[in-house]
Amino acid sequence: MGRAILIIEDEATLARNLATYLERLGYEPRVAGSAEEGLGMIAQWRPEVVLCDHNLPGLSGLDALRRMRAADPDARVVMMTGYGSTELAVDAMRAGAADFLTKPLVLSEVKLLLERLISQGRLESAVDYYTSRAAQGSGLDEIVGDSAPMLALKQSIAALLQSEAHLADGEPPAVLVVGETGTGKELVARAVHFGGTRRAKPFVELNCGALPAALVEAELFGYERGAFTDARQRKAGLMETAEGGSVFLDEIGETELSTQVKLLKLLEEKRVRRLGGLHATPVNARVISATNRPLEQMVREGSFRADLFYRLRIVELRVPPLRARGSDILLLARHFLALHSARYRKPGLSFSADAERLLCTHAWPGNVRELRNAIEQAVLLAAGRTIGAAELRFVASPVLDAATPADDNDLNLERTERRLIQRALERTEQNVSAAARLLGISRDTLRYRLERMGLREPGGDGSEPSATGRDH
Repeated sequence: MGRAILIIEDEATLARNLATYLERLGYEPRVAGSAEEGLGMIAQWRPEVVLCDHNLPGLSGLDALRRMRAADPDARVVMMTGYGSTELAVDAMRAGAADFLTKPLVLSEVKLLLERLISQGRLESAVDYYTSRAAQGSGLDEIVGDSAPMLALKQSIAALLQSEAHLADGEPPAVLVVGETGTGKELVARAVHFGGTRRAKPFVELNCGALPAALVEAELFGYERGAFTDARQRKAGLMETAEGGSVFLDEIGETELSTQVKLLKLLEEKRVRRLGGLHATPVNARVISATNRPLEQMVREGSFRADLFYRLRIVELRVPPLRARGSDILLLARHFLALHSARYRKPGLSFSADAERLLCTHAWPGNVRELRNAIEQAVLLAAGRTIGAAELRFVASPVLDAATPADDNDLNLERTERRLIQRALERTEQNVSAAARLLGISRDTLRYRLERMGLREPGGDGSEPSATGRDH
């Protein structure tokens, strides 16, 4: 049915010629001689596009258009008429016509119009599919955890969503999600969006720490052709793309002051001006941001604007670290075990008592993300049906405190420094900037010490310092 076309036309010769032409193009046309006959066919057979004449016996084409759109708001109806008045075209478009054709028809124009409408319909179907798929794993029920901190977080989210459902102006407040790396801040952001009134609209994400400041602005606000060297064509920003939905700004604490000024202006005026543009465009997108950095301290230090901070933190949701969630550790471990067991087709896996004890005693500096990766590795290594301590190799590695050496008797300064740097990188998941902040030194100082110690940089190209991985 992907190329089914209904022609509602009372001039038999025109209808027959048009149907013959469409058949040669590979379409599946059907013809109705009146609006009533066409509406009856649509009730049992849904065409991709309807070509409907305006001047019909009985019910007019305009009235038929209104009935088709009332029955199916997504129906694509092209109005055809021998009286090409502006007033009629306006009435047809207001009634929901996808386009307007004037007789005598130019067949090449009909061909191009059908191709455009069908391509547009398939694109919209694809967007609806991916939006629906994203929503399936993004509700409040998808947040696993029964510990007291997690129940408090879920109650806060539920209360927020309930209050938003009764908003008079339909503009939900900005939300700031705070928590350590790997705690699941994005999952919380998705629960806020897909559990709220904007669930059917786009949810777009931008990692502010993964791009330079100029690219963050280009992605967020968009740009006009010629705005900078590589701007060869106009591009809409994420704020425009997320119209009616939500924009998730991850690692908001990494944004530079110049970007913060523009973001504050956007939040206050609800208008966006593309880079290189002259005019501002109204936008209606909710902002949900997340950070693992202490924004209050950054405000005191002058590295984050106080007015933006308070604008973003109308509602604050704090995600607890895994080490503070008690019994949730085993609950999550069994959840990930079931997921990865199904993925790698190893049914019936379970943890031994030693493995469960080890899971509960580990400090989990990488939080839920570290646990998920550890369980995946254990499933891969499992030779039998029981996962023991031996398979939890990542978890079983000694947990060092970044403030003390591993061995009180080992006071060698160089070895202690190496251990602290490696531990800081592990705790921040190889994020060099975050590791430098944790150690209380500058990024350049950490880079110098990594080079002096001969520790690898990401990718092996020397572009960014890291002990084992990437800086993000």
